[in-house]
Amino acid sequence: MTPPHRRERGLVRPYVVTDGRAHPTRNTLDLVTLVSAMNDRPLAGLSPEKRRVMELCRGGALSVAEVAGRLALAISVTKVLLSDLIDSGHIIARAPLTRAVLPDAQLLQEVLDGLRSRL
Repeated sequence: MTPPHRRERGLVRPYVVTDGRAHPTRNTLDLVTLVSAMNDRPLAGLSPEKRRVMELCRGGALSVAEVAGRLALAISVTKVLLSDLIDSGHIIARAPLTRAVLPDAQLLQEVLDGLRSRL
């Protein structure tokens, strides 16, 4: 008998979803890597899980962690699916935007002083 506190899981095992692979074809996907679907790519021939990824990513850029969370899949499984979709041209990936480096306060003060001297 299954303990009552255990959450029900899907009937499909992760290794079936990834065609038996445990590692993605590329090692460039991080939890914060942003992925977006290419809307002009056909969905014919994609597995149901890959179709779900495509439908989710058509709404705009999502991080790998967001995709995994929304699909209730393990990160490792999500990375395999995403790397397959990147390889087939269905998904594009990019690094997240980095925070802008703020200029030095002294430099800003000098610019402000220079502007004030001209007014």
